[in-house]
Amino acid sequence: MCGICGALHLSGGRVAPEIVDRMRDTMVHRGPDDMGGWASDGGTVAMGHRRLSIVDLSAAGRGPMSNESGRIWLSFNGEIYNHKQLRKGIEDRHRFRSNTDTEVIIHLYEERGLDVLRSLRGMFALSLWDEDRQRLLLARDRVGEKPLYHTEVDGQLVWASEIKALLAHPSVRPDLDEESLAHYLSYGAVPAPRTLLRGISKLPPGHMLVWEAGRRPEVSCWWSPLDAARLSGPLRDEQETVLRLRELLTDSVTERTMADVPHGLFLSGGVDSSLILAILTAALGRSVRTYSIGFEEQPRFDERGIAADVAQRFGADHTEVVLSPREAREAVPELVFAQDEPLSDWVCIPLMMLARAVRKAGTIVVQVGEGSDELFSGYPRYRRYANLSPLWNGYMGVPLALRRAAASAVGPLLGSLGSMREPADLFYRAGRDEPLFISGAVAHWEREKWNMLSGRGRSIAAGQPSSAGLAGGHQSTYWRTLADGDYAGAMGYQDLMIRLPELLLMRVDKMTMLSSVEARVPFLDHRVVEMAFSIPQDFKIRGGRTKHILKEAAGPLLGSDIIDRPKVGFDVPLSSWLREPELGGWAETTVMESKLHQRDLFDRDALRHLFRSHAAGKADFGYRIWNLVNLSAWYDHWVA
Repeated sequence: MCGICGALHLSGGRVAPEIVDRMRDTMVHRGPDDMGGWASDGGTVAMGHRRLSIVDLSAAGRGPMSNESGRIWLSFNGEIYNHKQLRKGIEDRHRFRSNTDTEVIIHLYEERGLDVLRSLRGMFALSLWDEDRQRLLLARDRVGEKPLYHTEVDGQLVWASEIKALLAHPSVRPDLDEESLAHYLSYGAVPAPRTLLRGISKLPPGHMLVWEAGRRPEVSCWWSPLDAARLSGPLRDEQETVLRLRELLTDSVTERTMADVPHGLFLSGGVDSSLILAILTAALGRSVRTYSIGFEEQPRFDERGIAADVAQRFGADHTEVVLSPREAREAVPELVFAQDEPLSDWVCIPLMMLARAVRKAGTIVVQVGEGSDELFSGYPRYRRYANLSPLWNGYMGVPLALRRAAASAVGPLLGSLGSMREPADLFYRAGRDEPLFISGAVAHWEREKWNMLSGRGRSIAAGQPSSAGLAGGHQSTYWRTLADGDYAGAMGYQDLMIRLPELLLMRVDKMTMLSSVEARVPFLDHRVVEMAFSIPQDFKIRGGRTKHILKEAAGPLLGSDIIDRPKVGFDVPLSSWLREPELGGWAETTVMESKLHQRDLFDRDALRHLFRSHAAGKADFGYRIWNLVNLSAWYDHWVA
């Protein structure tokens, strides 16, 4: 795992290699083991590379790396799990100097050009320079496990694994993208291709950027999970689906043991991480290192006992970490540094602490269970909305004028009740002719967002409703491609496009890489993803049972006591901690005294009311408050 960066002069001028080196060295945490740099003979392009050594720990793995002639150069961040198989097919035609997956990509590109991406099974962000074609390729893996940011300044295209590396370029100046703020307040992260910084973009998952001499950079999609689902059609036999899914997950978990360094697992004791542990234990034939986290005096959120039971069952070498409110508050400056742009998910804090403990224990690679809920309908909201969808479709047949009237009459009444925030937003959205589902988790519903903005903030947000974040028409694409009625699949697809890559996977990537730990996500093997979108809704949600098909696949490996345990979810007691004077007071000060208010985007009285209502227990606004704390602390650190 690595940090990559680079710059290309779009009109043939020279870039400054020393600036690229400076960008590279903001990311030492992504690659503490080695570093490298390269610039073309004409100075048109330069690349930087920081290396976390995972496979082939020798100096032969240093990046950027070239082919034999030095005409193709690659800076690569990620892991290609099928690189040994790919190498066998081409090693008689190329001279290899290392055992790395990086070199396999270079030689495959020589033979297949841009189609090389389709051969790769794994996670990655890469930049490749082809001197003969005068071509630059930037690419991000299929589901967005690895980030890649880019911008244009002074006639140059500049890119990096982290925004802070871009900000090390003297011509890149941080400024808030006020139009993206509305989406952050809704989703807790900004949907690609935008970020919260004006002029800085992120490459969407499954996309590539190609520049060739004489042309503008062009971004295009090279993979969609719907393509395979459309070609294969829906799976009809449940038992066959169970067997295929179990076999595919076993292969995915086993592949992700590929490493020349110690390997472990984040274990919660739920179905997802427990299944990974069961497969790992069988595949490795030895004890697996497992790590879990708990919280002081918060039994409802503390899964250490459950995780310890599962670890004992499979003979794991288990480690526990305990997090206190004080540690949560003290973690925020480091959190802001690591995130680059705010991620409104308080799970970032325990992930950061857990990764630190993992690295201290000498483990460099961990597997994590992200992605399962999106693919197999594990969230209660999926079940709820799937049941609601027929009623919603009927209601949307009511004339728009009547729906608008209902939104005006019923919406405010429901919105005044803390427990009815979500139904109130549904009435508002129906009155605007917007979709039923926008995300598996929402920080501020539309009316809530509107009520806390100033007049200026409202005028900006008016053109950016929450549903506008469904970039690229994701839901409409899904409905056109797959059979009608698969509401669970549509919701999972929506989250796969926005919430998973830009919030959940970024919290994993950035919190683990801060401690130089590599996280791998077996549920997001693209073959598993493609299969999931061929599985019908009644295989995923059976009666009141979420993730039905996955639980059936995992049953023989785990047992009913783990499979049927009520879903808890990886959560943090920050909502209750924010009612305590010390942490709550600090949060309010962070938000109310932020320099962000110089931009006149928020109604400060409305924000004070939010804090007072939460502190008094009148409503649970913890997630909304944390969204604002992240935003304010980030702005004061990176922008003000």
